[in-house]
Amino acid sequence: MAITGILLDTKRFAVHDGPGIRTAFFTKGCPLKCIWCHNPESTSPLPQTGFYKDLCRSCGSCRAVCPAAAHSFEEGQHLFDGDSCQACGKCEEVCPVSAMKLYGREVTVEEAFALALEDRDFYENSNGGVTVSGGEPLMQKEFTLSLFKALKKEKIHTALDTCAFVPQKTLEEALEVTDMFLVDFKHADSMMHKRLTGQSNELIKANLEFLSANGARIEIRIPFVPGCNDSDGNMEATGAFLGGLCIESVKLLPYHALARNKYRALRISDTMPEAESPSEEKIAAAAAILQKYGLNARSGRA
Repeated sequence: MAITGILLDTKRFAVHDGPGIRTAFFTKGCPLKCIWCHNPESTSPLPQTGFYKDLCRSCGSCRAVCPAAAHSFEEGQHLFDGDSCQACGKCEEVCPVSAMKLYGREVTVEEAFALALEDRDFYENSNGGVTVSGGEPLMQKEFTLSLFKALKKEKIHTALDTCAFVPQKTLEEALEVTDMFLVDFKHADSMMHKRLTGQSNELIKANLEFLSANGARIEIRIPFVPGCNDSDGNMEATGAFLGGLCIESVKLLPYHALARNKYRALRISDTMPEAESPSEEKIAAAAAILQKYGLNARSGRA
Protein backbone atom coordinates (compact mmCIF):
# COMPACT_ATOMS: atom_id res chain seq x y z
CA MET A 1 0.00 0.00 0.00
CA ALA A 2 1.28 3.44 -0.93
CA ILE A 3 2.47 5.71 1.87
CA THR A 4 0.47 8.92 1.94
CA GLY A 5 0.52 12.23 3.76
CA ILE A 6 -1.97 15.05 4.27
CA LEU A 7 -0.53 18.21 2.74
CA LEU A 8 -1.74 21.76 3.18
CA ASP A 9 0.26 23.24 0.36
CA THR A 10 3.26 22.87 -1.91
CA LYS A 11 5.43 25.85 -2.77
CA ARG A 12 7.84 25.63 -5.66
CA PHE A 13 10.77 28.02 -6.03
CA ALA A 14 10.66 28.77 -2.29
CA VAL A 15 13.59 30.83 -1.00
CA HIS A 16 12.82 31.20 2.74
CA ASP A 17 12.63 27.54 3.73
CA GLY A 18 16.29 26.57 3.72
CA PRO A 19 19.27 27.27 1.46
CA GLY A 20 18.89 27.94 -2.26
CA ILE A 21 15.79 27.46 -4.36
CA ARG A 22 13.55 24.79 -2.88
CA THR A 23 10.34 22.88 -3.18
CA ALA A 24 8.54 23.09 0.16
CA PHE A 25 5.82 20.66 1.23
CA PHE A 26 3.61 21.73 4.13
CA THR A 27 2.06 18.94 6.18
CA LYS A 28 -1.00 19.06 8.41
CA GLY A 29 -1.03 18.52 12.17
CA CYS A 30 0.93 20.16 15.01
CA PRO A 31 1.43 19.21 18.69
CA LEU A 32 1.69 22.87 19.76
CA LYS A 33 -1.07 25.46 19.98
CA CYS A 34 0.84 28.72 19.71
CA ILE A 35 -1.40 31.68 20.45
CA TRP A 36 0.16 33.64 17.57
CA CYS A 37 -0.08 30.85 14.99
CA HIS A 38 -0.38 32.31 11.51
CA ASN A 39 -1.25 28.93 10.01
CA PRO A 40 -4.22 27.78 12.15
CA GLU A 41 -5.23 25.47 9.31
CA SER A 42 -2.12 23.42 10.06
CA THR A 43 -2.99 22.54 13.66
CA SER A 44 -5.47 19.73 13.03
CA PRO A 45 -4.12 16.59 11.31
CA LEU A 46 -7.40 16.20 9.42
CA PRO A 47 -8.58 17.96 6.25
CA GLN A 48 -10.77 21.00 6.94
CA THR A 49 -12.95 23.31 4.87
CA GLY A 50 -12.66 27.05 5.33
CA PHE A 51 -15.59 29.34 4.50
CA TYR A 52 -14.61 32.91 3.60
CA LYS A 53 -17.99 34.54 4.10
CA ASP A 54 -16.96 37.98 2.89
CA LEU A 55 -16.17 36.56 -0.56
CA CYS A 56 -19.40 34.55 -0.93
CA ARG A 57 -22.00 35.69 -3.47
CA SER A 58 -24.63 33.12 -2.44
CA CYS A 59 -24.76 31.56 -5.89
CA GLY A 60 -25.62 28.11 -4.55
CA SER A 61 -23.01 26.19 -6.55
CA CYS A 62 -21.65 24.59 -3.38
CA ARG A 63 -25.04 23.33 -2.27
CA ALA A 64 -25.55 21.56 -5.58
CA VAL A 65 -22.42 19.39 -5.19
CA CYS A 66 -22.15 18.86 -1.42
CA PRO A 67 -22.73 15.19 -0.45
CA ALA A 68 -23.26 16.15 3.20
CA ALA A 69 -25.82 18.93 2.71
CA ALA A 70 -23.52 21.25 4.66
CA HIS A 71 -24.58 24.33 2.68
CA SER A 72 -27.93 26.06 3.01
CA PHE A 73 -29.30 29.48 2.17
CA GLU A 74 -31.78 31.57 4.15
CA GLU A 75 -32.89 35.00 3.00
CA GLY A 76 -29.92 35.18 0.67
CA GLN A 77 -27.43 34.27 3.39
CA HIS A 78 -25.08 31.32 3.00
CA LEU A 79 -25.07 29.09 6.09
CA PHE A 80 -22.23 26.57 6.28
CA ASP A 81 -22.47 23.63 8.70
CA GLY A 82 -18.83 22.83 9.37
CA ASP A 83 -19.71 19.93 11.66
CA SER A 84 -21.45 18.11 8.80
CA CYS A 85 -18.77 18.88 6.23
CA GLN A 86 -16.83 15.86 4.94
CA ALA A 87 -13.93 17.98 3.62
CA CYS A 88 -14.24 16.41 0.19
CA GLY A 89 -13.26 19.60 -1.64
CA LYS A 90 -16.15 19.60 -4.10
CA CYS A 91 -17.40 23.00 -2.99
CA GLU A 92 -13.95 24.51 -3.52
CA GLU A 93 -13.88 23.12 -7.06
CA VAL A 94 -17.12 24.83 -8.08
CA CYS A 95 -16.99 28.07 -6.10
CA PRO A 96 -16.50 30.90 -8.63
CA VAL A 97 -15.15 33.39 -6.06
CA SER A 98 -12.87 31.15 -3.93
CA ALA A 99 -15.08 31.51 -0.85
CA MET A 100 -14.59 27.81 -0.05
CA LYS A 101 -11.11 26.48 0.65
CA LEU A 102 -10.06 22.89 1.35
CA TYR A 103 -7.13 22.64 3.73
CA GLY A 104 -5.53 19.22 3.48
CA ARG A 105 -5.22 16.80 0.58
CA GLU A 106 -3.91 13.25 0.57
CA VAL A 107 -0.71 12.85 -1.46
CA THR A 108 1.46 9.77 -1.95
CA VAL A 109 5.21 9.79 -1.41
CA GLU A 110 5.59 8.91 -5.09
CA GLU A 111 3.55 11.95 -6.15
CA ALA A 112 5.51 14.32 -3.92
CA PHE A 113 8.81 12.79 -5.06
CA ALA A 114 7.90 13.15 -8.75
CA LEU A 115 6.96 16.81 -8.25
CA ALA A 116 10.21 17.50 -6.40
CA LEU A 117 12.27 15.98 -9.22
CA GLU A 118 10.73 18.38 -11.74
CA ASP A 119 12.73 21.23 -10.17
CA ARG A 120 16.00 19.36 -9.82
CA ASP A 121 17.90 21.73 -12.12
CA PHE A 122 16.98 24.66 -9.87
CA TYR A 123 18.28 22.84 -6.80
CA GLU A 124 21.59 22.03 -8.46
CA ASN A 125 22.13 25.58 -9.74
CA SER A 126 21.31 27.25 -6.39
CA ASN A 127 22.46 24.65 -3.84
CA GLY A 128 18.81 24.20 -2.97
CA GLY A 129 16.62 21.18 -2.39
CA VAL A 130 13.43 20.05 -0.72
CA THR A 131 11.95 21.17 2.60
CA VAL A 132 9.13 19.52 4.51
CA SER A 133 7.41 21.94 6.86
CA GLY A 134 4.07 22.09 8.64
CA GLY A 135 2.42 21.98 11.01
CA GLU A 136 4.87 19.47 12.35
CA PRO A 137 6.20 17.14 9.61
CA LEU A 138 7.20 14.45 12.07
CA MET A 139 3.58 13.97 13.08
CA GLN A 140 3.50 12.35 9.63
CA LYS A 141 6.81 10.60 10.18
CA GLU A 142 6.32 7.75 7.73
CA PHE A 143 5.47 10.09 4.86
CA THR A 144 8.18 12.66 5.63
CA LEU A 145 11.04 10.23 6.18
CA SER A 146 10.06 8.02 3.24
CA LEU A 147 10.11 11.08 0.98
CA PHE A 148 13.51 12.11 2.36
CA LYS A 149 14.90 8.60 1.83
CA ALA A 150 13.87 8.74 -1.83
CA LEU A 151 15.37 12.21 -2.23
CA LYS A 152 18.69 11.22 -0.64
CA LYS A 153 19.03 8.38 -3.15
CA GLU A 154 18.94 11.11 -5.79
CA LYS A 155 21.43 13.23 -3.81
CA ILE A 156 18.90 16.02 -3.26
CA HIS A 157 19.37 18.25 -0.20
CA THR A 158 16.69 17.80 2.47
CA ALA A 159 15.59 20.24 5.17
CA LEU A 160 13.13 19.59 7.98
CA ASP A 161 11.20 22.52 9.49
CA THR A 162 10.24 21.26 12.96
CA CYS A 163 9.10 22.48 16.36
CA ALA A 164 11.17 19.60 17.85
CA PHE A 165 8.35 18.62 20.21
CA VAL A 166 8.66 14.99 19.13
CA PRO A 167 10.15 11.80 20.61
CA GLN A 168 13.95 11.80 20.47
CA LYS A 169 13.81 8.42 18.74
CA THR A 170 11.96 10.09 15.87
CA LEU A 171 14.68 12.73 15.52
CA GLU A 172 17.28 9.97 15.57
CA GLU A 173 15.57 8.40 12.56
CA ALA A 174 15.32 11.78 10.87
CA LEU A 175 19.05 12.41 11.28
CA GLU A 176 19.81 9.64 8.82
CA VAL A 177 18.05 11.36 5.92
CA THR A 178 17.97 15.07 6.86
CA ASP A 179 20.69 17.48 5.77
CA MET A 180 19.44 20.47 7.76
CA PHE A 181 17.04 21.10 10.63
CA LEU A 182 15.08 24.37 10.77
CA VAL A 183 13.99 24.40 14.41
CA ASP A 184 11.49 26.78 16.01
CA PHE A 185 12.41 28.18 19.42
CA LYS A 186 9.50 30.00 21.03
CA HIS A 187 10.61 30.93 24.55
CA ALA A 188 13.47 30.09 26.91
CA ASP A 189 11.30 29.79 30.03
CA SER A 190 9.36 26.53 30.32
CA MET A 191 6.31 27.96 32.11
CA MET A 192 5.98 30.82 29.65
CA HIS A 193 6.47 28.40 26.79
CA LYS A 194 3.57 26.31 28.07
CA ARG A 195 1.39 29.40 28.47
CA LEU A 196 2.14 30.50 24.91
CA THR A 197 2.12 27.14 23.12
CA GLY A 198 0.30 24.66 25.35
CA GLN A 199 3.45 22.64 26.03
CA SER A 200 6.59 23.09 28.11
CA ASN A 201 9.95 23.40 26.38
CA GLU A 202 12.00 20.70 28.18
CA LEU A 203 11.63 18.18 25.37
CA ILE A 204 12.45 20.80 22.75
CA LYS A 205 15.60 21.84 24.59
CA ALA A 206 16.66 18.23 25.07
CA ASN A 207 16.11 17.52 21.38
CA LEU A 208 18.15 20.55 20.36
CA GLU A 209 20.98 19.34 22.59
CA PHE A 210 20.66 15.90 21.01
CA LEU A 211 20.79 17.27 17.47
CA SER A 212 23.74 19.51 18.26
CA ALA A 213 25.67 16.67 19.91
CA ASN A 214 25.09 14.49 16.86
CA GLY A 215 26.45 16.98 14.35
CA ALA A 216 23.19 18.15 12.81
CA ARG A 217 23.14 21.36 10.81
CA ILE A 218 20.70 23.58 12.71
CA GLU A 219 19.04 26.87 11.88
CA ILE A 220 16.95 28.34 14.69
CA ARG A 221 13.79 30.27 13.90
CA ILE A 222 12.29 32.51 16.55
CA PRO A 223 8.79 33.89 15.97
CA PHE A 224 9.33 37.37 17.40
CA VAL A 225 6.02 38.36 19.00
CA PRO A 226 5.61 41.66 20.86
CA GLY A 227 4.46 41.17 24.43
CA CYS A 228 5.08 37.42 24.31
CA ASN A 229 8.74 36.62 23.79
CA ASP A 230 10.41 39.85 22.69
CA SER A 231 11.78 40.96 26.06
CA ASP A 232 15.50 41.52 26.54
CA GLY A 233 15.40 39.03 29.42
CA ASN A 234 14.06 36.28 27.17
CA MET A 235 16.60 37.10 24.48
CA GLU A 236 19.39 36.88 27.07
CA ALA A 237 18.12 33.50 28.30
CA THR A 238 17.65 32.30 24.73
CA GLY A 239 21.16 33.37 23.81
CA ALA A 240 22.63 31.67 26.89
CA PHE A 241 20.99 28.36 25.95
CA LEU A 242 21.53 28.42 22.20
CA GLY A 243 25.06 29.80 22.55
CA GLY A 244 26.10 26.52 24.13
CA LEU A 245 25.01 24.53 21.07
CA CYS A 246 26.32 24.20 17.52
CA ILE A 247 23.92 26.52 15.70
CA GLU A 248 24.58 27.79 12.16
CA SER A 249 22.20 30.74 12.28
CA VAL A 250 19.25 32.28 14.08
CA LYS A 251 16.42 34.05 12.28
CA LEU A 252 14.03 36.36 14.10
CA LEU A 253 10.70 36.13 12.30
CA PRO A 254 8.57 39.26 12.82
CA TYR A 255 5.02 38.71 14.03
CA HIS A 256 2.06 39.70 11.87
CA ALA A 257 -1.68 39.20 12.34
CA LEU A 258 -2.62 38.61 8.71
CA ALA A 259 -4.13 35.21 9.49
CA ARG A 260 -7.18 36.41 11.42
CA ASN A 261 -9.45 35.69 8.45
CA LYS A 262 -8.33 32.05 8.53
CA TYR A 263 -9.50 31.70 12.13
CA ARG A 264 -12.91 33.06 11.14
CA ALA A 265 -13.09 30.85 8.06
CA LEU A 266 -12.28 27.75 10.10
CA ARG A 267 -14.66 28.70 12.93
CA ILE A 268 -11.98 28.50 15.63
CA SER A 269 -11.12 30.97 18.38
CA ASP A 270 -8.77 33.72 17.30
CA THR A 271 -5.94 33.76 19.86
CA MET A 272 -3.60 36.05 17.96
CA PRO A 273 -2.22 38.89 20.12
CA GLU A 274 -3.39 42.43 19.43
CA ALA A 275 0.05 43.68 18.53
CA GLU A 276 1.77 45.48 15.70
CA SER A 277 4.56 43.85 13.74
CA PRO A 278 7.88 44.65 15.47
CA SER A 279 10.09 47.35 14.01
CA GLU A 280 13.40 46.63 12.35
CA GLU A 281 15.08 48.49 15.21
CA LYS A 282 13.48 46.19 17.80
CA ILE A 283 14.50 43.09 15.85
CA ALA A 284 18.04 44.42 15.38
CA ALA A 285 18.34 45.04 19.12
CA ALA A 286 17.20 41.47 19.86
CA ALA A 287 19.64 40.11 17.30
CA ALA A 288 22.44 42.10 18.94
CA ILE A 289 21.71 40.41 22.29
CA LEU A 290 21.88 36.97 20.68
CA GLN A 291 25.10 37.90 18.90
CA LYS A 292 26.75 38.50 22.28
CA TYR A 293 26.50 34.74 22.78
CA GLY A 294 28.31 33.98 19.53
CA LEU A 295 25.15 33.38 17.50
CA ASN A 296 24.77 34.40 13.87
CA ALA A 297 21.44 36.14 14.47
CA ARG A 298 19.54 38.37 12.06
CA SER A 299 16.07 39.41 10.99
CA GLY A 300 14.07 36.82 9.10
CA ARG A 301 12.82 39.57 6.80
CA ALA A 302 16.17 39.50 5.01
